[in-house]
Amino acid sequence: MRLVDNQEKINAFRERARALVAQMTLQEKVDQTLHKAPAIPRLGIKSYNWWNEALHGVARAGIATVFPQAIGMAASFDEELLGEVADAIATEGRAKFNMQQAHGDTDIYKGLTFWSPNVNIFRDPRWGRGHETYGEDPFLSGTLGVSFINGLQGDDENYLKSAACAKHFAVHSGPEDLRHSFNAEVSQQDLYETYLPAFKACVEKGKVEAVMGAYNRTNGEPCCGSKTLLQDILRDEWGFAGHVVSDCWAIKDFHEAHLVTSTPVESVSMAMNNGCDLNCGNLFHYLKQAVEEGRVPESRLDEALVNLFTARMKLGFFDEETANPYNTITYDVVDSTAMRELNLKTSLASIVLLKNDGILPLNKDGGIKTIGVIGPNANSRAALVGNYEGTAARYITVLEGIQDMVGDDIRVLTSEACHLYKTKASFLSEENDRLSEMKEVCRLSDVIIACMGLDATLEGEEGDTGNEYGSGDKPNLDLPGRQQLVLEEIVKSGKPAILIILSGSALAVNYADRHFGAVVQGWYPGAQGGKAIAKILFGENSPEGKLPLTFYRGLEDLPEFTDYNMQNRTYRYMKFDPLYPFGYGLSYADITVDEVVADSMTAGAEGINITVKVRNNSKMKAAETIQAYVKIVREDTPNAQLKGIKKVRLEAGEEKEVTIHLPRESFGLYDVNGVFVVDSGEAEIYIGGQAPGRRSEELTGKKVRVMKVNVV
Repeated sequence: MRLVDNQEKINAFRERARALVAQMTLQEKVDQTLHKAPAIPRLGIKSYNWWNEALHGVARAGIATVFPQAIGMAASFDEELLGEVADAIATEGRAKFNMQQAHGDTDIYKGLTFWSPNVNIFRDPRWGRGHETYGEDPFLSGTLGVSFINGLQGDDENYLKSAACAKHFAVHSGPEDLRHSFNAEVSQQDLYETYLPAFKACVEKGKVEAVMGAYNRTNGEPCCGSKTLLQDILRDEWGFAGHVVSDCWAIKDFHEAHLVTSTPVESVSMAMNNGCDLNCGNLFHYLKQAVEEGRVPESRLDEALVNLFTARMKLGFFDEETANPYNTITYDVVDSTAMRELNLKTSLASIVLLKNDGILPLNKDGGIKTIGVIGPNANSRAALVGNYEGTAARYITVLEGIQDMVGDDIRVLTSEACHLYKTKASFLSEENDRLSEMKEVCRLSDVIIACMGLDATLEGEEGDTGNEYGSGDKPNLDLPGRQQLVLEEIVKSGKPAILIILSGSALAVNYADRHFGAVVQGWYPGAQGGKAIAKILFGENSPEGKLPLTFYRGLEDLPEFTDYNMQNRTYRYMKFDPLYPFGYGLSYADITVDEVVADSMTAGAEGINITVKVRNNSKMKAAETIQAYVKIVREDTPNAQLKGIKKVRLEAGEEKEVTIHLPRESFGLYDVNGVFVVDSGEAEIYIGGQAPGRRSEELTGKKVRVMKVNVV
């Protein structure tokens, strides 16, 4: 039994927390609602900083394993792998925490309350923080989020390994430069069908310890003080029993930007009264005045503190050191060989092959004498890591990975070719100052590997980015700067060419799709990313990633960024063919899905089990993600939606039988009032290694299997 399922133990912690809170003065209570909570020596309470991050590794506190960014891990479509990674993160987190405590270090980013995962829906590719998420699909986001939470929180029956936090609740996905004042207007149907399901899964299935509110308003209410979100939905509908934390300094936005309150006292009163327990920031200092003026009942403040101290007790902070098995984790596990191996495994699982005319895999013994590795991301460490990252002891860039792979057998030439986004690489130079070098590298090379894209200085959180796109959002879907010009010059050289994209979001690489022999989406692949990409390029591993989001052909396919209506957004609602579709990714192996059998042609109370045989018809080991989609056959219903996934790993020539269970809920939809309904009628189930659709079939040459069932 895990602690999250051990209600007797949790109740005991809550009783201890109540007894502790009852001994505090009002000022002491107020102080404990801030993310930097001071010590209360007379009660045996140590200081604690709640603020820590772990999206893809323990962040911002020195050495830690830097796994692929969240969007890359989502491309693995592998819930078991996400759980394994999160368990490793929690192991390193405990190791670092134990070391830091021994040295009396209680600074920011050094606690065990990790404000991860981010399960917001990546509804628009312009959003700078989209790479922190698991993509555009609610089912995939919820499934992977639950696995990540389970890994972070552990399976001990008495203590949490670390505390996870689902963020940012809710209806939050840009624009970044408006987030402090923006009102996301959303229908009840879209709210419940798209923006809430991943959070619901994290609460009900993952038993996540914390939920973080968003900066914006949703339908007029600031999210960190929203009765609708924090009380009616989170607590009352879903039964959430953990603690709620505000986004950082979001509560001052109530009166400074949203203008729904007039003073700091009014703002903290709104937040606390509607269920926000912890303030990332310092505005909750005003709670003392709010309580004294009768704006906030002290009983509500006590409730918040019970929630907070229960969380600290779940982590074992108030028990004997020997009682908690996680206290025995030592620092030598950090950045260990096992961690690096898991990181490489994860990076390999995340890489998506988008196009291949036969140029890949490259053959080291096939007569290639010189390889040109070109582009601003070829030797960039920043392009490996994304944002909210830790510090790796070693980084392997794409260039370094290729150099290590070929050794002295093949000459590797390289050129930056252009700056990532500026018109020149050197400040005093004229524009296109690396173009002549790039052309010469092309002339001397037998094959060109172009490494383009973005990094977290171009897409990320407002305030974290470092150039003219300072909001963090992309202004368009184009390759920035002179990258497109470089691609055109590569094509003019007439040499076989491969494009590696390092980015955390979809780019409209239409030109490369037409003119390059292969296109590979590497995401921000982590500190081992260059090694993983080299292994894919040279065929040591077959690519297995699938797109967790849609690659559009351009902005003309999209509604306004500020429009939160889901019509014509994401694969679930779009009415046109994308450049590369959700769920798509090529392999070097020929993998077939046959003998699709359902245990019933009626979707009743028990749902339906679908069994398929998956065969690897190739001479190399490979993996496939079996995907199950459901389409409700009625007017005005979404396109077929993902409802089941199963990652299958196959040796050469191996066949496996795989079963996917589709519960009855897979055949329901939310109505215009946000009420979940499973209506009687017809549904279509699609099973295969991709989503159904003309574009997927065109790109893969394969069709998914379809069966019609009755819903009762």
